[in-house]
Amino acid sequence: MVKGSLAIVGLGPGRREYITPRALKAIATAEYVIGNASYLEPLEPLLAGKHVIRSSMGKEVERAKAAIDLAKTHAVAIVSGGDAGVYGMASIVLEVLEHSGTEINVEIIPGITAANSAASLLGSPLSGDFAVISLSDLLTPLEVIEQRLDAIFSVGIPVVLYNPKSRGRPHNFALAIEHARKYLSPDTPLALVKNALRDEGEETIVTTLGKVETVIDSVDMHTTVIIGGNESRIWRMGDNVKGIITPRGYHHKYVY
Repeated sequence: MVKGSLAIVGLGPGRREYITPRALKAIATAEYVIGNASYLEPLEPLLAGKHVIRSSMGKEVERAKAAIDLAKTHAVAIVSGGDAGVYGMASIVLEVLEHSGTEINVEIIPGITAANSAASLLGSPLSGDFAVISLSDLLTPLEVIEQRLDAIFSVGIPVVLYNPKSRGRPHNFALAIEHARKYLSPDTPLALVKNALRDEGEETIVTTLGKVETVIDSVDMHTTVIIGGNESRIWRMGDNVKGIITPRGYHHKYVY
């Protein structure tokens, strides 16, 4: 008989009001809460009386194994930033679970992704088809990332770049810009969003593909980059730049 349970919980951008009620309930009912220390920090008021296991980046396999072992007999929540199924913990937990042959009750609880968070601060840059690509080559070879960039930029839809630049790979963002410029106009809108919907450090910068070098020093691992597609345009209110609009196509069908 299965006694325990495992909730793989997406926390969204981090602020409490952007965590779903279902995620909060899963954390409230868990006996054990496991996660990267930075993701657990905003949850501190909810963790009193619980067993909390904190770890660091690069320890994902260890966290997954610990969560599965404990979930055989306890209610466990393992947390992930954004959505657990989008560059999050769901994949590695399910892979380890599958490999172990263990049978437990598993629930994956969605959260607001970095793409959604960043887009909400810019207007409507992702209102139709779009793609999300991580520039981290820790788990994906750089040549594969470049192939994917070419494929996506060639069809002219907006692209969201995760993990654009870090100290260990400072040149991947500039490389992605080179690929974008093969297919897109210099006037294509481009936005940097840092710490989207977080308590501190939130910042948005709207520029163009042709002028990105003027803001490239602002790009880091806390930045989500949105590069518009063929139909994207900078959204203005009066003389003020507000963000980016990518039309869905209503203007082809309706008069407004």
